Amino acid sequence: MYLRRMIMMAGPIAVTVLPGLAGAQQPWSEKRAVRVVAIAVSPSGNDSGPGSPQQPFRSLERAQQAVRAANADADVVVTLGTGVFRLGRPLHFGAEDGGQAGHSVTWRAADGARPVISGGVAVTTWTLQDKARGIYVAAVSPGTDSRQLWVNDRLAPRARIEVPRRDVSFDADGVTLNDPAFDYLQGLPDQQRMELEGTGFFTDRYSPVAAIRGRKLVMQHPAWSNNIWGYDTISRPVSPEFAKLYLVNSPAFLSAPGQWYLDPAKGQLLLRVAPGASPSSMSIELPHLSYLLSINGTPERPIRDLTFQGIRFSHTSWLGPSSPEGYANQQSGAYLAGVTPDYPVDPIANCSWGCRAFETRRNEWSQVPAAVQVAAAERVTFDQDVFAHLGQVGLGIGNDAATNASGVGLGARSITVARSVFTDLSAGAIVAGGVRRDAHHPERPEQANRNLLIRNNRIRSVSKEYKDNSAILSTYVDSALILHNDLSDLPYDAIDIGWGWGLNDVGGNPIYRMAERGYYDYVPNLIYDTPTMHRNTVVAFNRIYGAKKLYEDGGAIYNLSASPGTVIAENYVSDIPGKIALYLDEGSKGITIRNNVVDGAGRWLNDNTVKGAYPLRVTTDNKAVANWHNTSAIGGVWDVYGNNLILDDQPVRGQAWPAEARRIMSAAGIEPGVGPVEYEEVR
Repeated sequence: MYLRRMIMMAGPIAVTVLPGLAGAQQPWSEKRAVRVVAIAVSPSGNDSGPGSPQQPFRSLERAQQAVRAANADADVVVTLGTGVFRLGRPLHFGAEDGGQAGHSVTWRAADGARPVISGGVAVTTWTLQDKARGIYVAAVSPGTDSRQLWVNDRLAPRARIEVPRRDVSFDADGVTLNDPAFDYLQGLPDQQRMELEGTGFFTDRYSPVAAIRGRKLVMQHPAWSNNIWGYDTISRPVSPEFAKLYLVNSPAFLSAPGQWYLDPAKGQLLLRVAPGASPSSMSIELPHLSYLLSINGTPERPIRDLTFQGIRFSHTSWLGPSSPEGYANQQSGAYLAGVTPDYPVDPIANCSWGCRAFETRRNEWSQVPAAVQVAAAERVTFDQDVFAHLGQVGLGIGNDAATNASGVGLGARSITVARSVFTDLSAGAIVAGGVRRDAHHPERPEQANRNLLIRNNRIRSVSKEYKDNSAILSTYVDSALILHNDLSDLPYDAIDIGWGWGLNDVGGNPIYRMAERGYYDYVPNLIYDTPTMHRNTVVAFNRIYGAKKLYEDGGAIYNLSASPGTVIAENYVSDIPGKIALYLDEGSKGITIRNNVVDGAGRWLNDNTVKGAYPLRVTTDNKAVANWHNTSAIGGVWDVYGNNLILDDQPVRGQAWPAEARRIMSAAGIEPGVGPVEYEEVR
């Protein structure tokens, strides 16, 4: 408290705090006093002022300049006042913006303040365009484009209609709509703005239209080419009975109140409202930035000792799916882009369950970029922050270089995400690690992602548009600790760890040497004799409920590939009827699943031993020990041949949980007294 009072009293001058008075949150040295420079910033401030609490700066860019002038020989604390900091362009934090020479930099909310860093513009002036349909129009800057709109702090759905799968046929050029009810489409304007969305067994794909000729949707490439081959494709999903098709993004598709359409060429935003409502009385935010913060050093000089505390990050829109690349989703936010040289002549017939050409690209998939991007960084902390109303992944940590605006990836070490809220996001909450070669086998030691702590966060209602995204994904990270989080209202998995299907593990995956896959026939796809960076992960004490609302595949907690030293323990999973709770997918090895409680699942446990490839040993050496569950159903093969063993099992009838199970249920989720401070307007 002494440190906080001194910061609030001081202007842009240094104060000295003696050891022992700085509080318990920082490991202050016992041998030196701590010199602190305090900087204040407020949306109502003035960049020509001194940056004191009484005369704060106005812009975050001006505060950033002041940090760089002071952090060489002092700790710096920037306090943000209440209000919305609207960015004209994203903020870039490099090594020069972190702590220098053992010092630290903290950007935090002032006491009682609720600052928002926003990439959006408020839309306030509306005119009634179509009274019968309740459609209003607002002028926006010409050229402004966005895939998201937030109305009264809710993600508004884009204009869309459903297309029954029984009424369509697919070919290499596009989709034919066989129902004459769709004849009107060929006369619609701006056909290249339209998209076809297809949800499958575990994928959610977007492919833009090039033109409409009669009832034929001629699609843009390479998006369409990449969406009709591989696995769980638009044209041949794994289980068609679960798959849906939608036509999206035309003013003609404004079929229900709440839907909207943006015309960048005309600079017009259309919004359909309920009878008797008016958008003039609503809070409406239109994003214009594709991300907010890039926090990236370099491998030679990482950014260090940087904290963001009590700040809300909002209003972005990733436009990648609107491009000719579309969103050729493969799994959990990874997608295929670009052109494949050996693309098959008839992909729908010959590559709807993998093929050799498709397997050449697995190490070249892309990731959904995050609104806040961290890489080449050490000791970066997010504490009591809010990630809300973002059109992509909320927070990306150590993702591939191609994912980040800086062009620098991986190399995230000792990153902490604690006591924060993630809600109303288009994609997942947190993605840590990459999916390409340097992620699983770094060429340089400093590229390795290590020591990640995700603790006491509340994650709910994420992956609302890119529904295939898990809430938390940690791919190739050494020592990721995912502890005491509360996760709910999710279309797909809650916590996914690992990547690669065992392809990059020691000795590789023998299935992919088979003739129809041929993964290792492609010279860059090596058979390694060293393990990947996915190891020593702990997923424990998490509370998960209301996950798996859309997809059949995957699990509430899911692992992919070998992970020595990994433990999944004392989690409480409930309310996922018909779905899988704990899933060890292809190549899983060396994992202990211990003392978890599963209430109300279809299968409490599943492993993918790839039964069709028996007797190949693909998924081995895993143990499920002393778990409680009130469904007896399991999946896969649990036997001594694969050394996948269920030990000391604790089946329960109904709700007759024993005392130890109830203790785990009670202790799971956010720890008492340390939870996130939530804004009442973040729903």
